[in-house]
Amino acid sequence: MTADEIKTLLMRTSRCAVNSAGESRRYLSPEETISVSRKLGLDRREVEIAALEAAITPERYRRNIGSVGAGGQIRLLKARAGVVGAGGLGGFAVELLARCGVGRLTVIDGDSFEPTNLNRQLYATESTLSQNKAAAAKERVKEINGAVEVIAHPCRGDAGNLPGLLRGCDLVLDCLDNLPSRFALEEACRKLKIPLVHGAVSGFTGQVAVIQPGRPLLDTIYGRPVAQKPDQRAEAPVGIPSFTPAAVAARQVAEAVKLLTDPAKSLQDTLVLIDLHSGETAPVALAIPDRGRGG
Repeated sequence: MTADEIKTLLMRTSRCAVNSAGESRRYLSPEETISVSRKLGLDRREVEIAALEAAITPERYRRNIGSVGAGGQIRLLKARAGVVGAGGLGGFAVELLARCGVGRLTVIDGDSFEPTNLNRQLYATESTLSQNKAAAAKERVKEINGAVEVIAHPCRGDAGNLPGLLRGCDLVLDCLDNLPSRFALEEACRKLKIPLVHGAVSGFTGQVAVIQPGRPLLDTIYGRPVAQKPDQRAEAPVGIPSFTPAAVAARQVAEAVKLLTDPAKSLQDTLVLIDLHSGETAPVALAIPDRGRGG
């Protein structure tokens, strides 16, 4: 079927409605998207992209368009984001990326849910205890947005496998909980020449930064990594309430969306400190050496 024929089918299937600004627009419901997908033999993500290109808004993104525009929504649907760590930060990050319509997700986590995760990890429920976190994230996304493709890797990411597992991603979100794994992830993203959105939490506080390839940030924040096993959680002695990873993951996803739709608006050489106890957010400028983009 030609592009014109696809557009004609989308026009026939969609419906006209007046938006909040009083403008007449065409919209495509999730049910209509599925119907067109079956008729054309295309996946739902491709149908949504074709609809947006024909000035038809998939209903699920109707509240996105005012913020990112139709062109930005198309870029989100065409993108692949990696999420390394699918626990406290990662569960919220996957959820928000899927609801934003980031079309393809690669989720990496070798851990399984345990009772101590129930206080803060979005996909930790009494029914998912002992289930792998990456697999649980994939199942959840199916319920949120069937147009989003998820590749789940139920393994621990390390220096040896991360470059291969994340190949094809446009950016990656660091949702880890230990320094050795973070440094390995930063190096993998440098090799792949893609941005890394760093996030970390402890107690009522968190931090977010965007790490561009060739401009290392983690040793500026933490110093060089000390001898520590990847399964040693830096945050464990302090504890983490439910709202801290939710707030920090939201900021990470906001930076990811900006990187994909309007990169000039993303953080540049800045660490944002978030204190939910005082209610303060403080940007800290960082002097980061430029070490080139080579692999």
